[in-house]
Amino acid sequence: MLVGILHSLIRKDEKMLMEALTQRGVAFELIDDRKVVFDLQANGFERFDVILERCINHSRALYALHILNDWGIPTVNTAQVAEICGNKLLTTSALVRHGVPTPRVKVAFTPESALEAIEEMGYPVVLKPAIGSWGRLLSKINDREAAEAVLEHKKILGTYHHSIFYIQEYIHKPGRDIRAFVVGDETIAAIYRTSDHWITNTARGGRASNCPVTPELNDLCLRAARAVGGGVLAIDILEDPDRGYLVNEVNYTMEFKNSVEPTGVDIPGKIVDFVIRVAKEGWERANGWEPTTVTAERV
Repeated sequence: MLVGILHSLIRKDEKMLMEALTQRGVAFELIDDRKVVFDLQANGFERFDVILERCINHSRALYALHILNDWGIPTVNTAQVAEICGNKLLTTSALVRHGVPTPRVKVAFTPESALEAIEEMGYPVVLKPAIGSWGRLLSKINDREAAEAVLEHKKILGTYHHSIFYIQEYIHKPGRDIRAFVVGDETIAAIYRTSDHWITNTARGGRASNCPVTPELNDLCLRAARAVGGGVLAIDILEDPDRGYLVNEVNYTMEFKNSVEPTGVDIPGKIVDFVIRVAKEGWERANGWEPTTVTAERV
């Protein structure tokens, strides 16, 4: 078996995945997305049984996965999952379509209609770019004056990221949120991310601690994972004082280095085991066999 790791930088997360592959005696090759060239008329990646996507750049990940999947190469995750999870609008739409509880969201295409939507929803609201990660470019808007200023700023910036207005209700969470890790058909671990700031991402200074995976939390996470296509996913959950758990976002290239110690779960090992399952299933399909395992994409 040969596993490809499509990557940008080699961070601690990727080193942990490489170590887990080595421990299992699985050969792997690194594919640097800064150097790779895809010839669309010639599949030069047939030697790989599966490719694990670990790109930092969403566009690179998405296009590479589409090419690889069109060639019939199994990937973790799939292009379909990357397309949905890489866009907050598409993620929320998929979650709502499948009946997964989420914060209320409005989408507008002009500053004028966005202001109208914000006023109707009521302050405070959170304005997010449809595409983005690590808690960047988020704006908590507390009043009309702030709304007008932020909307004007986005209009002047004028880039694609700022031309769609994704407006989410502000959830008065208890100084924390939950990040849960789904691998296949199991919620393997979860952490609380606690911060004095309203943005609790660990990339922005949030402190990680273990969160018990209750049957309720597991059920919600699996429903959210299935809604976006399944695989290896990080589910971000907010705790609303009245409505309980609400799924905020779903991440398809998850970081986990800060979560192994507080949870005590071998997250990279679980991911690698799933990658091996996907490779074996792909081989069985290619050889006309009925797959012996069921991956999350088929749940």
